[in-house]
Amino acid sequence: MTTPEQPDTLLEFPCQYPVKVMGESHADFSDLVVKIIRRHADDVSDNAVRTRQSSGGKYSSVTVTITATSKAQLDAIYQDLTAEPRVKYAL
Repeated sequence: MTTPEQPDTLLEFPCQYPVKVMGESHADFSDLVVKIIRRHADDVSDNAVRTRQSSGGKYSSVTVTITATSKAQLDAIYQDLTAEPRVKYAL
């Protein structure tokens, strides 16, 4: 429960927000992550996406920076990402 003095988030919307997702490396993992995020944030450009491989090459991390408009939007993004079996972590 929140009060007017205590908001349920420290973020001020709209804001630039990086969504970081990790999973096993596959050729289309980055595309999958972007597709899921675009369900909720359609302004994702190609230069807003960064991909990195683990040192052993088994895992990939994808960071997508979006213009977040609400806590509800971020919650929906994280729910969809964590429902995807190929996603191991979403931060």
